[in-house]
Amino acid sequence: MQLKVFNPDYKSRIKKFLDRQYFMHKLGFDLYLIEPGKTEGKMLLSKSHTQQKGLVHGGVVAAIADIVSGFAAYTLVPADHNVVTGEIKISYLNPGVGDELIAKGWVLKQGKKINFCESEVWCANHGQQMLIAKATATMVTLFPGELKPVE
Repeated sequence: MQLKVFNPDYKSRIKKFLDRQYFMHKLGFDLYLIEPGKTEGKMLLSKSHTQQKGLVHGGVVAAIADIVSGFAAYTLVPADHNVVTGEIKISYLNPGVGDELIAKGWVLKQGKKINFCESEVWCANHGQQMLIAKATATMVTLFPGELKPVE
């Protein structure tokens, strides 16, 4: 399927936006690939990302699946539009044990108001990678004026 980019300057827009992404910085997650309808990122795992027996916390996995899906959709919208998560479903396939997480997200079907996305989260352990989760997400495009500040 051919995806349509409505903002040819999407990379610089996202890079500026990433500077203000406190949550991503707190997690230590960085995007290393930004293409139309596709993003990939990675993070080193620390003790704060794990739960019992050193397994990666499911909330961390869900967060980075959401991040790559959202930014994949964000690459396609006009410069004055925003993207928010409407729905996300995570399927945990394997327990994550390792030293790094890698997440890949892409737009499966593009629409004017909604982009359907998929993502995968991989855990790397001493160079070996294992798929630990897959996600589907509905990313909703907010048009100018739809995003109102809380009073």
